[in-house]
Amino acid sequence: MIYDESAVYLVRETLLTVLKIAAPILLAGMSVGLLISLIQSVTSIQDQTLTFVPKITIMILVAALLLPWVTIQLVEFAASRLTLF
Repeated sequence: MIYDESAVYLVRETLLTVLKIAAPILLAGMSVGLLISLIQSVTSIQDQTLTFVPKITIMILVAALLLPWVTIQLVEFAASRLTLF
């Protein structure tokens, strides 16, 4: 099977851009989840909502704070793809 190199390149660059944008938000959620889990194990409190609510709140806050950076990344990605075709 023959693949078009420009299509493979475009998919690769798109996935890398998505990972670069999603990584800070996911790392914030993972860090908060780890911290809450550590606190839960020390205090023996095992409530599922105790991890869910702070994790979602922090992830939304980080996404809102990073919105200008995300916009710049997406505009640069789109502009660089226009020159490709």
